[in-house]
Amino acid sequence: MMLAVGMVALAVGTYAFRWAGPALRERIRFPARAVRVLEIGAVVLLAALVAVTALPSGTGDFGFALPAGVLVAGVLAWRKLPILVVILAAAGTTALLRLLGVH
Repeated sequence: MMLAVGMVALAVGTYAFRWAGPALRERIRFPARAVRVLEIGAVVLLAALVAVTALPSGTGDFGFALPAGVLVAGVLAWRKLPILVVILAAAGTTALLRLLGVH
């Protein structure tokens, strides 16, 4: 029962966030400095995500395949390709290298 309540709460919260963006876009104005800080924060967050993904921690031997896939994703994202293409290319690169025995 608690799982169902949690799922409904997350669904309602997700819908509310998705609705709030378009609904409040014209009503709320941020100062130019705040907009710039938010833009920089988004870039820093994505860079941290790439770093954490490219440099996994733990006791396993991750080798070269995973960082190579992340590198491919980074280059394609930088070239502003669609996110689906970026994800598929990164996964494909990692899988192909592992299939070829490069770990």
